This record gives sequence, structure tokens and C-alpha cells, in this order.
Amino acid sequence: MTQQPQHTKTKRYGMVIDLDKCTGCGACMVACYAENNVPFRQDESDKMRSLNWIRVMKVDNGKPFPDTQVCYIPMPCMQCDGQHMQGHSPCVSVCPAVATDYDYPTGIVSQIYTRCFGCRYCMAACPYHARKFNWWDPKWPADMEKYLNPDVSARMRGVVEKCSFCYHRYQKARDKAYVEGREELHEDEYQTACALACPTNAITFGDLHNPDHAVYSLSRNKNAFRLLERLNTNPKVYYLSSKSWVRRVADNYLEGENPEQIREKARKAAATH
Repeated sequence: MTQQPQHTKTKRYGMVIDLDKCTGCGACMVACYAENNVPFRQDESDKMRSLNWIRVMKVDNGKPFPDTQVCYIPMPCMQCDGQHMQGHSPCVSVCPAVATDYDYPTGIVSQIYTRCFGCRYCMAACPYHARKFNWWDPKWPADMEKYLNPDVSARMRGVVEKCSFCYHRYQKARDKAYVEGREELHEDEYQTACALACPTNAITFGDLHNPDHAVYSLSRNKNAFRLLERLNTNPKVYYLSSKSWVRRVADNYLEGENPEQIREKARKAAATH
């Protein structure tokens, strides 16, 4: 596999989610449904067949009351950079139709629905279960079609869907900057729907390569970690938590393993490539 060309002004959009602030309210999920025209079923009680681009997982420390602690983990697509930070994320590497691709100028993993024929290889490859198969044609109650976002196409059944970091918002912000004669976007010009909807400001979004963006310093916080980091998928979604048990749950660390040492080893390995 040939090495991809280096981009001189490459951005690396990602987010940092502060789990100590997250209350599990689900506002991010509702905002994502509305922003991206995600269809819903009449009966959403069967979560195995729910179609969502971001979901909120609940974990606990495994201790009985009164020592029980609970943490909520919002999980969008991790937008993996892949091994050696070359864009070879697990889903991109297996798609036979090139329906999912890595956008090198932004670092966002795309999903091209008109190319997808529903083989679901990407779903099998994704270790975060961030992709969902659309089993039915989208149907909305009467008059609710008027609420659909005209900037996002509605998908037909038989395709795989996933979080796009609201890429359509990036396109609009980029076009606006071009008209104004600018090359760089301001931090507040491109924000995801989930980040704006979070009532506790637990989700911070921006360019991980830009020192002027809040995510730059937050991702380098001593309490920052990523899910399943030892797999070297290099996700661009970081989490913050002051609780050691939360950081340990993030990668199913064994009793004798040191999460900090393993994460530091993975980051050094990524930095050398």
C-alpha cells in the first residue's frame, strides 16, 4: 500500500468529551437525529435495531451501594486515523465499494451512501460499533417531513450510516470563508450539532492540530484518553475523566496493567510514524 501524500495545511478535526460533566441526558442524540435526518421507528424500545449516529453508553465501577459510581459515555464515530496515522482506519481498509473514505485535508471518515451496497464489512471491522445498517426506508409522521434538514440527504434502506462530524456544516463554513477571501476557519464557524446542544458543555469540537482551538490543549490533558487505544486505530475522539476506574474501563485493562503506561507507549509509537 503506497503512502498517501502529505498535506501542508492538513486539519485534524476531532472532539474532547468531558465525562465528569456528562449527565447522560441524551440531548446530543436528539440534536444528531434532527440535524442529520436520522429516521426513527415507531417503537424505539428495541435498541438492537435503533438507527443512531451517536449513542450514550452507561458504565459503572462494579461496586455495590453505597460505593456505586456511574459514568455516561457519548459515542459518535471515532473518525480513526488508522495505524501509523496514515488514514487507514479499519472501516476504510475493508470497504470493497470505496463507499467510505478518509478525507486527508480534514481527517474525517466519510460515508458515500450512493456507493454503499450494504455488505456491512465496515460494521464488522469497526471495533466501536459506530456504524448502523438501515433496514427500512425512512418514514416520518405527517408534516414532520417539513423539519428535515435540506443540507443532508435522506438515505434509502440497505445502506450503512454513521456520524460524519456534521460535514455539511464544514462545507458551508468553508464556502463562506472562500467568499470572504479566507483560507482558515474560525473555531466557532464549524461546530457539530451535538457539541452545540450539550447543556453542560461536555463536548468540545475543533481542530486537533490548531493550538488556538480548545481541543488542542484538552486532548493533551493528563486525564485524556481514547477508547480501545491499544488497537492503534488512533481515534480523534478523546475523553476526559478524573476517575481512574473510568479510564481503566475504556480499554478493558486487566488488574495488573497500567493504563497510563500503555497509552503513553501507543502515543509514542504513533508519533514516530
